[in-house]
Amino acid sequence: MDTDDLGLFGPGSVTWKVHEEPILIVAGLRSLYLQALHPRAMAGVAQNSNYRADAWGRLVRTATYVATTIYGTTAEAEAAGRRLRMLHARMRATDPVTGEEFRVDEPDLLRWVHVTEVESFVSTARRAGLALTDDEVDGYYTEQRRAAALVGLDPAGVPGTAAEVEAYYRGVRPELRMTREAAETALFLTAPPIPWKLNLPARLGLSLGPPRWAYLGVAGAALGLLPPWALRLYGGLGLPTTALSAEVGVRALRLALAAVPRRYREGPLQQAAKERAARLAAA
Repeated sequence: MDTDDLGLFGPGSVTWKVHEEPILIVAGLRSLYLQALHPRAMAGVAQNSNYRADAWGRLVRTATYVATTIYGTTAEAEAAGRRLRMLHARMRATDPVTGEEFRVDEPDLLRWVHVTEVESFVSTARRAGLALTDDEVDGYYTEQRRAAALVGLDPAGVPGTAAEVEAYYRGVRPELRMTREAAETALFLTAPPIPWKLNLPARLGLSLGPPRWAYLGVAGAALGLLPPWALRLYGGLGLPTTALSAEVGVRALRLALAAVPRRYREGPLQQAAKERAARLAAA
């Protein structure tokens, strides 16, 4: 029964431990900065979405999908995966270098998006202060192969340990470039339009309201947490202390978010999953 189903992971998983962290909002942005450095992946996004016109809607849809795979029932997670695979199957793009038309659901592209996402989640959580052993980090990557299968990847071909992720990055780095599209995307990610409701100070005539300052701080932290090789591709953004400053910043932000009542920082899918887990534990 769905009422007794804890989904792909459950309360004893490393995945639930990591995704308990509200600081993963920084991780999500970090993964987008990384993904933009893959010209073919970037072309697939740019040619098949209106992310500039609907940036916040896209963010909400992505966050909902991730939350469904983490906290939804098995049936909900599998249904979300089917919908995503059907959407990707219809999409084509043109390679910016060769002019070749390609499918956006090519395994190499899906793998790139998956690895940058999960590596950003676990590394950001750890650097923000979440206590994770090396074995738990490896366990997270292994568990996340289940999420990779939802998008159509063969789990056996997806990195399942920290060492395998590092090896994957070394192998893919020759394909990465700082293209015009990557630069434009990075600029957009750093200073996107703020929704009207969040930008009230600007509507009242102030030049830069608190929401934009707050977002710029999150974007700066996300950039600072990028691997050194990614920062070099972005032209060496920041000072030599960027990584240290970003780490101090996300630790402070994590402490601040921990003070927010759970009912405000946990989404409905997470709350429902915890309620199912509590019912099972009580039974």
